[in-house]
Amino acid sequence: MRLLILILFAILALFQYDLWFGRNGFWDYRETAVKIVENHAENEKLSQRNQRINAEIQGLTKGFESIEERARMQHGMVKENEVFYHIVKENK
Repeated sequence: MRLLILILFAILALFQYDLWFGRNGFWDYRETAVKIVENHAENEKLSQRNQRINAEIQGLTKGFESIEERARMQHGMVKENEVFYHIVKENK
């Protein structure tokens, strides 16, 4: 009887080992869950960046004022002692 209990306990320990430490076990699941959360956060950042780039592209393709502003501000075309004002028109 003791031998049977010992064998059953060994089988239970073997199954528990596979559950916790084996391939696709609990710890693999936890690592994968953490990676999924990190990937979602990174995807959200990239999505926001893409939206900003898309808005900038739309601004550049729809108006020459934004092209002039970008050229003057980013490429140092504002002269010394010159103040560059960008007037934004309201859409009504």
